[in-house]
Amino acid sequence: MLKIYQTLLRTELAVMLQYRAAMLIWLIGLMLQPVIYLVVWITVARSRDGRVGDFDEPALAAYYIVFMVVNHITFDWHMHEMGWRVRSGSFSPLLMQPLHPIHRDLTRNMAYTLLTLAVVAPAAAALAWYFAPAFGAQSWALAAFVPAIILAYLMRFAIEWAVALLAFWVTDTSGLNNLYYVTGMFLTGKVAPLALMPEWVQLAATILPFRWMVAFPVELLLGRVSQAEAMTGLAAQAIWLALALGILSLCWKRAVRSYSAVGA
Repeated sequence: MLKIYQTLLRTELAVMLQYRAAMLIWLIGLMLQPVIYLVVWITVARSRDGRVGDFDEPALAAYYIVFMVVNHITFDWHMHEMGWRVRSGSFSPLLMQPLHPIHRDLTRNMAYTLLTLAVVAPAAAALAWYFAPAFGAQSWALAAFVPAIILAYLMRFAIEWAVALLAFWVTDTSGLNNLYYVTGMFLTGKVAPLALMPEWVQLAATILPFRWMVAFPVELLLGRVSQAEAMTGLAAQAIWLALALGILSLCWKRAVRSYSAVGA
């Protein structure tokens, strides 16, 4: 499997390099959203004596800069492609191969993340220079961030790939995808830090997997969780990853049995 992943990753990197303009357009969209939210919340803070809740301007800047990077690392788009792949029949050749299609999608996602980090990292550095953020993470939080971001990446990919399998039963999944996306905007902390949201939203984000996908690694780098809360968060990520893989495996077995390419 290691050799297969090495080969697939090299292939996907070569393919990604041929579509540099499309990747740049995607990347601009991913970076603009948190920057817009950052400017909006800083404007709100300045109208309230420089604070919103327990966030001042440097804390807001740190939050959205880190959020931009974490959201980029964990980002996956295959949920939006699966419907077309099933309808058009482009999924059929993948089912004829001895390798599970998820491995190709995972390496494709990894290739995209690795290539575009070369742009995201300097952009984050430039924003940090301009907005002067205050991070405040201790050394143990920096160490905990490494497994947290890996678990967040794997968990988000597994969950969204499992959601994508609805395309095997539903002809048009765009409405379901949009519902998932809008829900995630609030529960991952994109629209506003979860600490500024109503208590019921914070509770929903904690019970559901959304907080652990993005907000939790961000909170670690900002020094907003205790060591006990960090351990709880890592455990929650591991549990959700195991659940997602179990659901994915079960749904996959049933999905391939009901597969039919609508447009083939």
